[in-house]
Amino acid sequence: MTNHIATHSPLRQIPTGVWALGFVSLLMDISSEMIHSLLPLFMVGTLGASALMVGIIEGVAEATALIVKVFSGALSDYLGRRKGLAVLGYTMGALSKPLFAVAAGSGLVLAARFIDRVGKGIRGAPRDALIADIAPAELRGAAFGLRQSLDTVGAFLGPLLAVGLMLAWNNDFRAVFWVALIPGLLSVAVLLLGVREPAIAADHRRRNPITRANLRRLGRQYWWVVAIGAAFTLARFSEAFLVLRADQAGIPLALVPLVMVAMNIVYAASAFPFGRLSDRVSHTGLLALGLLVLIAADLVLALAPSTATLAIGVALWGLHMGITQGLLAAMVAAAAPADLRGTAFGFFNLMSGLTMLVASVIAGLLWDSLGASSTFLAGAGFCVLTLLCLALRKQSATDA
Repeated sequence: MTNHIATHSPLRQIPTGVWALGFVSLLMDISSEMIHSLLPLFMVGTLGASALMVGIIEGVAEATALIVKVFSGALSDYLGRRKGLAVLGYTMGALSKPLFAVAAGSGLVLAARFIDRVGKGIRGAPRDALIADIAPAELRGAAFGLRQSLDTVGAFLGPLLAVGLMLAWNNDFRAVFWVALIPGLLSVAVLLLGVREPAIAADHRRRNPITRANLRRLGRQYWWVVAIGAAFTLARFSEAFLVLRADQAGIPLALVPLVMVAMNIVYAASAFPFGRLSDRVSHTGLLALGLLVLIAADLVLALAPSTATLAIGVALWGLHMGITQGLLAAMVAAAAPADLRGTAFGFFNLMSGLTMLVASVIAGLLWDSLGASSTFLAGAGFCVLTLLCLALRKQSATDA
């Protein structure tokens, strides 16, 4: 009986290539989050940047990554190959890390974030399309949830390692940034050695996937998913503002990255279960639940900062990420034709990238002009608008 259950557990059914891609993401996130969990404090405290500058750099960096995904995704569809682009993107991400360590001003930080995020953009859509190619359709939500969960394990191990090194090295930001290079290079090695790409389909022909006819093939359901993904991004600005909020709560400088550790522990723990659940229940219902949780997070974080309110708000933020991020990826994969998956993930992330830029700049402006609470209250307001869009969509589907 025990063997029967183990054989049919969803984790055992997920292909080895998906597991390998998950560990690639884990290692790169350790590398990236060692830097990102400290970067707002480094910029404001060491380099003298404003909260608005943090918002602009974060917005430009993340928007760049998401916009580049359009072209890398389309190129992977054109070539019928995805792994090579993923290797290039992860390599760029790893090699950008030393630039943070030598930065003397915001300009080089922006350049480093730009290179890092271009690498993320190059690898993101091909990697997600590769997961969809490898995973069986009935396990796609679980596969995306697993990769997201492993990715997020890296996202809390990175800040945890950063805290330990900051304590050991007397708050030496630059030394921590140098160490971040090591897991980045390991992620490239795992990708090269551990992932085997499926063979090109026999009927594959190289043709431009970004044509009017192909975009029509993506269909109304896909474009609705794109619109909802963009609305979610507008409601969820850069997590750099969680780090700044932790600083306001009076947490010692070296311990501030523990905020990202806590958020990502909740994210990692919830991503796979909710990804698995998305294979069985209404996607719209899960999206609505994620929005309600994000509203609760924003309202708690808008309160006067204290250790208690910060902990609750950060935990709720991580839970909403676990509910929604793998779900949205699975929805994109389900709505797109197999030969256009790279392009589909690319356009999905293009729209998310544009709204990420807008959201991060708005958050920085509100923070500087009206205070931190206004930033989180605005996020809650955008969530309410997105919930209304979901309700209208459901009502129109019912009427039809």
